[in-house]
Amino acid sequence: MKTATSAIIVIVFFAAMAIFKLCAYTVGEQEQIIITQFGKPVGDPVKTAGLHFKLPFVQVVNRFEKRVLEWDGPSARMPTRDKVYVVVDTFGRWVISDPLLYYQRMRDERSALSRLDDILGSETRNVIAKNDFMEVVRTTKDRVVTRDENLAAADSRIGLLHPISRGRTQLEAEIFKSSLPKVAGYGVTLLDVRVKRVNYNDSVSQTIYERMISERSQIAERFRSEGAGEAAKILGQRERDLKTIESEAYRKIQEIEGAADAKATEIYAKAYNQNPESVKLFEFLRSMETYKKVMTPDTTLVLTTDSDFFQYLKSSEPPPPANDLTKSLLNGPSLLDLQPK
Repeated sequence: MKTATSAIIVIVFFAAMAIFKLCAYTVGEQEQIIITQFGKPVGDPVKTAGLHFKLPFVQVVNRFEKRVLEWDGPSARMPTRDKVYVVVDTFGRWVISDPLLYYQRMRDERSALSRLDDILGSETRNVIAKNDFMEVVRTTKDRVVTRDENLAAADSRIGLLHPISRGRTQLEAEIFKSSLPKVAGYGVTLLDVRVKRVNYNDSVSQTIYERMISERSQIAERFRSEGAGEAAKILGQRERDLKTIESEAYRKIQEIEGAADAKATEIYAKAYNQNPESVKLFEFLRSMETYKKVMTPDTTLVLTTDSDFFQYLKSSEPPPPANDLTKSLLNGPSLLDLQPK
């Protein structure tokens, strides 16, 4: 009897636990609940975290995020007002503000993201089409740009930002403002929309790159030509300086050599003008040195008999004995040794 009673108690306990489990559900801090009965919402959304109860079997718990959700839109090709085709990539943040309406209109997050793609993509296209390309790529109209003087001299368009009236920040605000009431009808609150990236269309990107390369090549060629001109100027100045230095050095050499020749001539004059014999000895030595330079094995001389150059070749007799002065001069250094070197 006791065993049967214990078994009944255990069965009742597990049955009660099963019924409690079917009736009870928990709500986390990061979620909100919609209770549906036969597919239709029942009651108000449950947003308070904790333990809650529902009818078993006939009611179903539908859980939705309470946290901020991410929307990353696909890249879309669209034209600007000045007919420049760009590829715009946007992203945003949103929350489920009305879970009941969200369930009725969307049912799940996948449907919500698809609807956001349509709404935000359409509003982005409309805003981009109403503004010029510079308005899309520039962040703010208050930006101050310092231009490089060399680039400004090469091409007045390079390094110059065209003035804008709005800027990308205001365009993002306009996209957000126009999208906000449209997504609110789906139980969603849009928190922010931003442009992640703006690229040229692939069909014009190559043309843009080629134009950029051409502009930079023109600037580089200008710098090269200016450098070549400066190099030629420096080389010309170097040649002028070199010729000036060489001419000045040559003038100083001539002055030194002239002074040395004058000094040597003075020494010769003092040495050989002491008496007639010294003069004759000087003439004899000079003639001998001249013979040595002029008369080589392959030289032919045609002289008259009364030529001064021929006077020492007239006779083969030995010269008369020299006095003491002549001997000292003959034993001394030759005339060539006395010349400056």
